[in-house]
Amino acid sequence: MGLFALILATQAMAQVTFYEKENFRGRRFTTDDDVDNFKQHGFNNRVSSVIVNSGRWMACEDVRFEGRCVILSEGRYASLRQAGLGSRISSVRPVDGNEHRGRNDNTAVENASVTFYEGEGFRGRAFATDKDVRNFKRHGFNDSASSVIVERGHWEVCEDVRFQGRCVVLRQGSYDSLRRMGLENRVSSGRLLHGDGHHDNAGPEPIAAPNYEYRRRPEERVYEATVTSVRAVVGPPEQHCWVEQQQVVEPGRRSGRVGGTIIGAVIGGILGHQVGGGTGKKIATAGGAVAGAVVGSQVGGRYDTGSTTHERDVQRCENVPSGPPKYWDVTYNFRDVEHRIQMTAAPGRTISVNHRGEPRQ
Repeated sequence: MGLFALILATQAMAQVTFYEKENFRGRRFTTDDDVDNFKQHGFNNRVSSVIVNSGRWMACEDVRFEGRCVILSEGRYASLRQAGLGSRISSVRPVDGNEHRGRNDNTAVENASVTFYEGEGFRGRAFATDKDVRNFKRHGFNDSASSVIVERGHWEVCEDVRFQGRCVVLRQGSYDSLRRMGLENRVSSGRLLHGDGHHDNAGPEPIAAPNYEYRRRPEERVYEATVTSVRAVVGPPEQHCWVEQQQVVEPGRRSGRVGGTIIGAVIGGILGHQVGGGTGKKIATAGGAVAGAVVGSQVGGRYDTGSTTHERDVQRCENVPSGPPKYWDVTYNFRDVEHRIQMTAAPGRTISVNHRGEPRQ
């Protein structure tokens, strides 16, 4: 009876908090009692990280504590991927220290773990482990890691096998690129370091809040969804202006020609008036005026300054596109459901998604 009372007291004090996203982000749900169906709390298959404040808890894939289950001891679990329960928990309950339900897969998740990604920004193939790895080649991941997430503990990653060559110690956190450490596509071994002491070969600070929502989780099954439309989005057009030289023709002064014409007409008229007489005099006067105007115009033309040609700077402008697209609006169909996302690069004919239609890179 005393032991039974102790077990009940231990379970009553147990408490656990579930988070919708890894690294204890997003919505959360806290309980100190059995939850046989997370759907009742709007949290079914949504748990990605857990903090066990006290006690030990059995988390199961199916409702009513069925399916594959894992026991979580007191501690912080930044990701449930290592346990194979990322976004899969449907029920949970506190357990005493001796309960194992006779299952081989009901192992406690207590070890430190680390996940290596083939691409920067936690993209591409992934390799996760909670044990020392003397040679990544045995796991098909030699010289392939470009980014890392250390979920618990301190890990030493090295260029050569058996923890030889240049090594860097990474503490808990997310490292979106190994390039600045000089270890991109060079990691050949890695091991857990015991203790949290100072390390001379400590790596840089991890990033504060990584955004790796679309990265593929280890052992996560992906599907191909058909892209139905792609729309490139560019910024507003920009005005480009430039200065170029242009030839300009300016007419000369024509005042000399006009004056010569008038003077010639006057002189011609006087001469015609003196020559003629009567009606003939009038005709001679008119003819002399016309002839004098022609001569005067030619004479006056000699005093015309003429046109001039020179170059001057002229500014011209035109509207041009703002450059390459800023992003692409993409629509795809998966299992008769239409999805929309924004991508930094144009997609192909299909997009990789998980079983819920969420993009995976």
